[in-house]
Amino acid sequence: MKEFEARVAWQRAGQAFLDGRYSRAHDWEFDGGLRLRASSSPLSVPLPMSDAAAVDPEEALVAAASSCHMLFFLSLAASQGFTVDSYEDRAVGVLGADEDGRVAMSRIELRPAIVFAGERQPSSTQLDALHHAAHERCYIANSLKTAVIVMGAR
Repeated sequence: MKEFEARVAWQRAGQAFLDGRYSRAHDWEFDGGLRLRASSSPLSVPLPMSDAAAVDPEEALVAAASSCHMLFFLSLAASQGFTVDSYEDRAVGVLGADEDGRVAMSRIELRPAIVFAGERQPSSTQLDALHHAAHERCYIANSLKTAVIVMGAR
């Protein structure tokens, strides 16, 4: 079993609190020393209580699903003899009501644009198979209740 840790830290810093008008900005710190400013999304909590420049949990979830899929895709492509020059995904998460009426990330759409190098190029069938295999192996997608869908992969 593997464990992954993140440190999340917030301080009131003398702000009012009980009126709900406190800053949602906080810090995420990871084991390699990377520190990111995080906040609620301004779509969830209005400015100035949110920090629009910070990463919000919804964006992070979408990025984690996209990143996990990409990393497995790259590994599988290499093992099948396909050289990937670039992979760019403009992933989108949709927040909506789930079947129980609770607000949830109801869908994550991955929209990868992939450039392959050299003579060996995957057919559309092979590309679909690579995405399917990457999705099956992606433990972030396997951990979510929501659908994670690869849209029109190129």
